[in-house]
Amino acid sequence: MPKISVIIAAYNVEPYIKACLDSVRAQTLKNIDIVVVDDASTDGTPAILAQAAAEDDRVRVITHDHNQGLHLARKTGVEEANGQYAFFLDGDDDLEPTMCADLYASLTSAPADILHFGLTVIGENGILDEECQAFEQFNNTPTPDSKYDDIVQSIYLESRGYQVDWRVTQRAFRTSLLKRAFNQMTADRLERAEDGYECFVLSSLATSYRSAKRCRGYRYHYGRGVTGTNEITAEKFGQFCEQFAACLDATDDFTAVHPELKLADCLIGFRHKAVELLSNDWRVRVPEEGKAEAARAMADVFGNAVAAREIWRHVRDLAWTLITSKEQEPFKVAQLRNWRFIAESLTPEDGDHTDLYRYALVRTRAEELLADLDRAKEKERYENQPIRIFVTTHKNVDKPSSAILQPVQVGLKPGSYRFPWAFHDDDGENISEKNPMYCELTTQYWAWKNVDAEYYGFCHYRRYFDFSDTEHEENPYGEVMDDYIDTKAIKEYGLDDKTIARAVKGYDVITTRWQDLTEMIDEHGTPKALWAAAPALIDDDLRRCYQILCRMHPDYHDDAVAFLNGHKSCFCNMFIMRKQVFFDYCEWLFPILAEFERETDMTNYSREAVRTPGHLSERLLNIYLMHQQRVGAKLKTRELQCVHFTNPEPSEPLKPLWTPTAGLPQPVPVVFAADNNYVSQLATTMFSAMTNASKERYYDVVVLERNIEWDRQERLREFFTSRFPNMSLRFKNVDREIAGYNLTTSNAHISVETYYRFLIQELMPFYDKVLYLDSDIVINGDIAELYDTELGDNLLAAVHDIDYLGNLNMPDGIRMRYSKSTLHMKDPYRYFQAGVLVLNTKAMRARYTIRQWLGYASNPDLIYNDQDVLNMHCEGKVLYLPWEWNVVHNLEDRVGRIFSCAPSGMYDAYLKSREHPKIIHYAGFIKPWTDPECDFASVYWRYARQTPFYERLMKKVAQKTAEMTTPAATRKPLHERAIGDKNPIRKVVDPIMPIGSKRREMLKTVARTLRNRK
Repeated sequence: MPKISVIIAAYNVEPYIKACLDSVRAQTLKNIDIVVVDDASTDGTPAILAQAAAEDDRVRVITHDHNQGLHLARKTGVEEANGQYAFFLDGDDDLEPTMCADLYASLTSAPADILHFGLTVIGENGILDEECQAFEQFNNTPTPDSKYDDIVQSIYLESRGYQVDWRVTQRAFRTSLLKRAFNQMTADRLERAEDGYECFVLSSLATSYRSAKRCRGYRYHYGRGVTGTNEITAEKFGQFCEQFAACLDATDDFTAVHPELKLADCLIGFRHKAVELLSNDWRVRVPEEGKAEAARAMADVFGNAVAAREIWRHVRDLAWTLITSKEQEPFKVAQLRNWRFIAESLTPEDGDHTDLYRYALVRTRAEELLADLDRAKEKERYENQPIRIFVTTHKNVDKPSSAILQPVQVGLKPGSYRFPWAFHDDDGENISEKNPMYCELTTQYWAWKNVDAEYYGFCHYRRYFDFSDTEHEENPYGEVMDDYIDTKAIKEYGLDDKTIARAVKGYDVITTRWQDLTEMIDEHGTPKALWAAAPALIDDDLRRCYQILCRMHPDYHDDAVAFLNGHKSCFCNMFIMRKQVFFDYCEWLFPILAEFERETDMTNYSREAVRTPGHLSERLLNIYLMHQQRVGAKLKTRELQCVHFTNPEPSEPLKPLWTPTAGLPQPVPVVFAADNNYVSQLATTMFSAMTNASKERYYDVVVLERNIEWDRQERLREFFTSRFPNMSLRFKNVDREIAGYNLTTSNAHISVETYYRFLIQELMPFYDKVLYLDSDIVINGDIAELYDTELGDNLLAAVHDIDYLGNLNMPDGIRMRYSKSTLHMKDPYRYFQAGVLVLNTKAMRARYTIRQWLGYASNPDLIYNDQDVLNMHCEGKVLYLPWEWNVVHNLEDRVGRIFSCAPSGMYDAYLKSREHPKIIHYAGFIKPWTDPECDFASVYWRYARQTPFYERLMKKVAQKTAEMTTPAATRKPLHERAIGDKNPIRKVVDPIMPIGSKRREMLKTVARTLRNRK
């Protein structure tokens, strides 16, 4: 038996086939089988094949009587192959002499059904060297070995990022696998995407796959055959579409015949990737005048939703290219307009729900980028301003709506997102590359060299001048502290054009206040001492700068000495100057810094120390101004307070997942609230929800939070969006919304995040109904079914609270009195549990504001805070859900002690719901992560162990276990305290009853009893 069969499909390859066959015949491994299938060539190919067969009996030629395409040519070749292993060689490629020997050695040393080898790429027909190198690098990237399902999934699953390519000609196969696979493949003609189809079948039937990318004896001639980027007509592209569709249909047929292989997700992934590759030909190869016709051809084959998605994808990518490019080519701008027009002409009235949702998401992102591009118009009003104050920023931030305050983006690198609404410090004459050293000075240099104005001013994205006439309290560093750059702040600090102009005009120089260093900034006394106290700055640098200054400008010596040894300074490199003063200052400053840079080796400086030129300029500004004053420059000066905004980042409002123009049904909106400590539990809850949610619906999942770390957000996003393509996951920081409210809870196991549900109606005004879920639940039912609950004119839908109802019937009557006197409920037996809510947000907006809700929640007399508020103010407008939708677990035998005291019909309904709970709620202070054997814990862990945060949950279990063996007095709370650290009550209680002490626990027990909390 031959060791290897080389299967060659040949059709009209007269210029190349001899070299191809010669390279195979010259292999150092002689025991090979050479099968050539002539697919009815009409040129000199048959004669060359006949001569080779006559000269070498290893060459066998099989001739088709009519042209059948590459797939069927390969199918014929596989039928004739006799080798132990086999691989495909295109008739316009060739091999290095040791290719077969290297392959066989690799396969015998570690046998596998599929061996994925590398390529040597040779450019042809004008293909550029860099294109060849990129193609070769991509195809020679090592891939992980795999077995069974992982083989096909690593190639076709979108959730795995299409880790492995599907090139059939870059693999050697066990010949028995080839024959079995091709025997199950279609006998229809396939082209263009036949590799994807054949690899799909082969990989799904294989049991072992190995990568050997260092074996690169296959010489691939890039630019011959169907490869390359040569121009095609719209009609030709339409043929490509039909050919791709035929390959996808064949793959669909194979998947349907083999349900046991579970290939549905791989089929979807193949379809999406194949259409994307096809669409790239539309972008690159179809001329502009043919693109509209070609797009319609794609729509005719794949449907409007798919075609529109792909065109919008190109719009999105081109918009991104324009935003990240320093120069916007007019041709690309015109392309963008044309492509957008084509995309908008394709109305997605057809397609399955997945295609429609993917279309909507791509279009929405494209329209966001287009809107950002349109913001470039904002800069038009900046140009003719006599006063121009430049706001240096490296990120997207809030900025007052002002024509005088003009943003400049710094820290730009190739490929950076260039804010269209900002100037850029790398335009024109600039020193942008020095930004890591010079900080905001790159803005000053750019303005000096490229801008004409009467006044030049500079501040930072988080520090502004206070232009108002009001004196504001300053912190020990001489700054006025505030949080957000909002309407209130703009009015408070005069950050509007009229006030700014009035404050600036008539002055030559404006700075921040000169602070007395004997009283401010840790009382260091002098600028020299302040520099020495900075841990990252080097004393020699200040000394060297002083020496350079005195050498270049001897007349500044006395001013430098006076400043450095004095006790006053202005800070932040913020100033406003008349043009002639500013230009004089820049002509003096930048040569000094350039000389310092020349004389100073900063190779091994820390990141902060590298910023030394920026720190020095702050001192030099003071020296310059002191000199002007000393020599009688007669500058009219003014000092203004500096306002430091702690949260300049924009509060990005939540937006609909897709624009109304998408014409799609709304997704199912699902809202959670969590903090950084609850991410593991949140992941488990969301995973259970999505695992059981209808695959026919799309879910807009929003997490309301204040402190979830970015890397945890990214980890959650990556985990969920890769596994659930019908889900979007977004995070919304609600700091601004809850600022100013005294929100505490009366239960140690309840955090302030519980109040976030009150914000939903305003945060998501584009939804009239929203599903809210606590994060200490698992969902076995379909949340789409729950969401579809018809609310009528009710404010919400919820499940009765069995615990509360049981307490109502206690003999002491405390809970009943509380319900009537404090909650003012007409019928306390209608009290519901608020961990699972279907909210009629439209009706809630009409009846209550967020301010009202949070005001109600600030009532310290409430036991269950937000839940009590909802019961008080929604009574009579509640639809009661079946008990299965919120089954509270059995905490400390509460089923027997308390739940059983509830009205009998309700208790029986609760017991029945425990048999098949659609939602299990681990309400109370015992949770699966504090007691892994609590009621329904096994259900929780079944979901939890499949999430990426399972180990963190196990750590919580370990912490709880350790806590039980740790002396009570040394324990630390693992949650946000019910009574805040600043609460005056703590000053009295903490010294006499320390946290964790027996006295403290006794006090808590008494408090629970008095407040009717069992």
